[in-house]
Amino acid sequence: MGADTSGRDVIRRAVRGQRGDVVAGSLLGSAHQLCEALVPVLIGVVVDRAVARPDAGALGAWLVVLALVYAVLSYGFRFGAKAGERAAEQAGHELRMDLVRRILAPRGGAEAGRPPGALVNVATEDARRVGAFNMALTMGVAAVVGAVAGAVLLLRASVPLGLLVLLGAPALMALGHFLARPLEARSEAEQERAADASGVAADLVAGVRVLKGLRAEAAAVARYRGTSQGARAASVRAARAAALQTGLMLTLTGLFIALVALVGARLVLSDSIGLGALVSAVGLALFLPGPVATLAWVGAELAKARASATRIAQVLSSPGEVAGGTAEPALPTVGEVRLRALAHDGLRDLDLTVRAGEHLGVVVTDPAHAAALLHCLARRRDPDAGVVELDGVPLAELAPEALRAAVLVADHDAQLFDGTLLENVTAAAPEGTDPRAAMEAAAVDEVASAVDGGVDGRIGERGSALSGGQRQRVALARALAAGRGVLVVHDPTTAVDAATEARIAAGVRRHREGRTTVLVTSSPALLAATDRVVLIDGGALAAEGAHDELVRDHPVYRSVVLT
Repeated sequence: MGADTSGRDVIRRAVRGQRGDVVAGSLLGSAHQLCEALVPVLIGVVVDRAVARPDAGALGAWLVVLALVYAVLSYGFRFGAKAGERAAEQAGHELRMDLVRRILAPRGGAEAGRPPGALVNVATEDARRVGAFNMALTMGVAAVVGAVAGAVLLLRASVPLGLLVLLGAPALMALGHFLARPLEARSEAEQERAADASGVAADLVAGVRVLKGLRAEAAAVARYRGTSQGARAASVRAARAAALQTGLMLTLTGLFIALVALVGARLVLSDSIGLGALVSAVGLALFLPGPVATLAWVGAELAKARASATRIAQVLSSPGEVAGGTAEPALPTVGEVRLRALAHDGLRDLDLTVRAGEHLGVVVTDPAHAAALLHCLARRRDPDAGVVELDGVPLAELAPEALRAAVLVADHDAQLFDGTLLENVTAAAPEGTDPRAAMEAAAVDEVASAVDGGVDGRIGERGSALSGGQRQRVALARALAAGRGVLVVHDPTTAVDAATEARIAAGVRRHREGRTTVLVTSSPALLAATDRVVLIDGGALAAEGAHDELVRDHPVYRSVVLT
């Protein structure tokens, strides 16, 4: 799906992708509805040919026919519902996968302005609603077949009754679609409120330790209560709209059937139809509310699906943070990174060359400038001026997927995932990679010894079973195990003790030997293990040299690194 994806495109794709099951479900459901309509007709035939004029042989034969119709009716419903449900579940699954791929796409942008809980709600509940429309569609097609069959059979029994149904059923369907419009708007509002509540809940769960430390539990509960009450109110409004639509449709359907019965009774009294035809007409009149009510339900499901599809389309068509290039870097990556007159968010006229295979330290006096540098190196943002090159090719010309395969920027606040220690370390590693060297370089072997179950022990959501320093080490090991040609790491040891930090500095240097590594940090231990250090002060390159030389000769560097 492209950048101009609409809600209609989402629904159309959900249906077309499951065309086989939708068609099968519609055909089997139609067979079920046809048999449902035939049952009162056959009973009328039995009354005329075997009851009004007793005939045991004819009665037995028609009862066999009726049993066969019931068998087709039963199996048509069973396998039709199975096909429809399979189409619904598979469509929902494929939509969830499309959403996950878009959210994780290298060009980014899908998460902009949307809290994690809101994205989860779109990828679960909204995807389920759109997928469920496939089931509603199969039932809707079958309901149309049933309504038409009932009308035709009534027309054969009596032209006035048949015309009444043929003219009245479409009018009821159009009215049901009109009544569904308020439900669509309220359903979209309900989903927006539910997504907000999910986002607030996710934020509170993620920050529960901070909230407890600040003793802000009451404020957090009050915030969630307000959001939850807003979601509840929106759900109640949507339920009221659905109830009103369903109630009105049932009332109108009941009045319509009463009118059919009244006309039929007058025809019987005038001897226009016989006893068997009367039984058939009454049975068909009782049958018709089912398909008509189903059509009303399909209208409500379509309203919900359209509201959810609009939200899905907004995520899928979200513009990327940066425009994607198409070039591929040379493989294997040489690893020379060059910044030419770079200007972005406080950085100004920054010229810097990171030689291939160099172990470079970068000290930035302003954290905002460090963040700007990382954004440009990872190409989460394009610089306001200047260019960043990898092996002589501007990053803006490289395909985002290719860039991510060559360059990894590991942020200071990199998140861990629920799973085992080993699963977290190898999450980005090429298949078949032995993670032990990366784990040893980041001192994760010590972490494993402290975790129940070792490397196969679970570390909890976002690494909640680990301390801050342990989480940093696991995140660093994950970055090292990824094996990228260029690795940029931001403050990987701020929560690690001095002895472990010295071991990590030597381990990272050893593990990344011959591959370009940039350490954006103020840690003396990490900087002492580098080939060269550059100082960025006030957004510009202020000094460069060996760590010991800068400590001795440059007061700004000394104050940043040693205080």
